[in-house]
This record gives sequence, C-alpha cells and structure tokens, in this order.
Amino acid sequence: MTGFFTLLYKELLRFWKVGFQTILAPIVSTLLYLLIFLHVLESHVEVYQGVSYTVFLIPGLVMMAVMQNAFANASSSMIQSKISGNIVFVLLSPLTYRDIFFAYILASVVRGLLVGAGVYLVTALFFDTPTYWPLWIWIFAILGSGLLGALGVIAGIWADKFDQLAAFQNFIIIPLTFLSGVFYSIHSLPPVWQFLSHLNPFFYMIDGFRYGFFGASDSSPYLSLCIVTACFAAISLLAIQMLRSGYKLRH
Repeated sequence: MTGFFTLLYKELLRFWKVGFQTILAPIVSTLLYLLIFLHVLESHVEVYQGVSYTVFLIPGLVMMAVMQNAFANASSSMIQSKISGNIVFVLLSPLTYRDIFFAYILASVVRGLLVGAGVYLVTALFFDTPTYWPLWIWIFAILGSGLLGALGVIAGIWADKFDQLAAFQNFIIIPLTFLSGVFYSIHSLPPVWQFLSHLNPFFYMIDGFRYGFFGASDSSPYLSLCIVTACFAAISLLAIQMLRSGYKLRH
C-alpha cells in the first residue's frame, strides 16, 4: 500500500500547496451566490414551512461547492499530468489501476469536503442551519464528491487540452448542477421540468444532502441514496476501465 499512499499524498499536496486558489477562492465565490440571493429573494420565497430561503439555500450551495471542486481536482490533475508527460511515471509504477483511481478520488473527496466545510462554517456564523440527520449529510457529501471525482478522472483522460476540459465542465457539469435544485425546490417547477429534474442524478445528490439538514426533501432519501450509489459505481467502473485500457494515456 506504500505506492497508493504516496500517490494520494502527492495529490493532496498538489492542491494544498496552492490552497488560496483551490480552497479559499471557491469558498468566496460560493458565498457570493448566497449574498446575491439573500438580497434578492429572502423576503419573497419560502420553500419549507418555517425555513427561510437563505437557510434553505445554504445546503445546496455547500453541496454544489463540494461537487464542483471534487470534479475540478481530479480533472485538472489528470490533464496536467497528461500535458506535462509525468502521467507515464504513474502508469509505470507497480500500482494497480484501482490504486491509481482511488488515490485520485480520495484526494478529490478531501478537497471537496474542505471547501464545503469552509462554506458551511462561514455561513454558520450568521445563520442557524439545523442538522436533523448528520449521517445523511456525510453519506451524500462523500458519495457526491466521489462521483464527481470519478467524472473528473474521465474528463481528464478524455480531454486533450484545457479548452476541451472547460467544455466538459461548462456544458455538462455546470448545467446539471444548476438544474439540480440548488436554488429551488423542484415542486415549484411545471410538471415537464419536474420530470426532467428526476432524470438528473445531480438532483438526488442535492436533495439527499438537504434532507440531512431539514428532515424534508423532494424525493425519498433512500431512493436518492440508491440512485447516487448506482451512478457512482457505474462511473467508477468506466473510469477504471479507461485507465486499464490506456485510452488517450498511452501513445
């Protein structure tokens, strides 16, 4: 296991050494969303009875930060290693493809959780956000960041340059995140959009995570758990297979 922990340590150092950019900056940008929506909608929207819109919004923003930073960590690390050429040293090491995959994923989970915790702690200074089921919060935070980390590995392997990676994020990750119920309850949508929202796996990550705070959600947390777990397993198997086949990694 020495090689696995060495690679994990390298991936952790990669983002920790530039923590101002990889941790602090995402926390600040996420809090700007909260500031804007607090000013515009606080007195106009109440999703759950007795829960202000700002408090409703906080778990969604925390989970959005977790997911986006987990994806950014794995995808940027993979494509930087490809472009610089040092990915060959990882592939030639006596590590299994599962070791390589989980080292990238665990580092992504750590970064996602650090950013999410930072957002939550700052908001906790100003707003009292309940936590009914902490276990559900941790389960969906870990599964969600793991799933986005696996997607980041796939995107990093697939992309040949940074603009392709940016396209993957701008046209897949960000739309799915913004249409997942981060800023609203899907019950406020027309029936057609409610149906489409239920086809979005990101919705179940956000909804299950929010259930841990309020004990209320738009969908059953057990259904959300099953769907998120199944998606994580499927995406992980695809990423491991891409590593094993050397797709766009070996020339």
